[in-house]
Amino acid sequence: MTSLIGIKLGMTRIFNESGMDIPVTVIHAGPCTVCQVKTRENDGYQAIQLAFGERKENKTSRPLLGHFQKAGIKSARVLREFRTSKEYKPGDKITVEIFSPGDLVKVTGTSKGKGFTGVMKRYGFHGGHASHGKKDQLRAGGSIGASSDPSRVWPGLKMAGRSGNSRCTVTNLEVVKVIPEADQLLVMGAIPGPRYGTVTITKQ
Repeated sequence: MTSLIGIKLGMTRIFNESGMDIPVTVIHAGPCTVCQVKTRENDGYQAIQLAFGERKENKTSRPLLGHFQKAGIKSARVLREFRTSKEYKPGDKITVEIFSPGDLVKVTGTSKGKGFTGVMKRYGFHGGHASHGKKDQLRAGGSIGASSDPSRVWPGLKMAGRSGNSRCTVTNLEVVKVIPEADQLLVMGAIPGPRYGTVTITKQ
């Protein structure tokens, strides 16, 4: 298995043997429990469903509660499915020890929501000229199309709107350190999402 579910704890820095300052993100990764095994015979593909975290039974829906009871595990907060060619059975534990320093991983999470933003913050527009009579168009997006032809605004035009709060993936992040006793993973650079946001880590 090369994937794990975790929580982003925040960013810090460490120093390597030569004294170089390395910015890292600390992730509380796993342990994850195998909740369901998908097979080619029954489902048409091979994968496993991992459960991460804890949730009170009175906060869990009855269908999910039965799903967890069938697997013989406690109610979990997060469920994710991953393709794998290895053999697992419900109840197996997968820990952060599947990673080692030097591995390249990709981390997927939900980016921070920034609410309704203008084109300068959302797309990096430069804004209008601050001279020649302009006083209320400094952060405007400018023209959004021609007048008589095509007489409409093309779909997909970059305009103001809600920014962030979308699923995104950062690839080629190097694993700097693995701390098995604390179930922590240190990866170089930044990853998407706020502090304590749920992420998935996959070895490339």
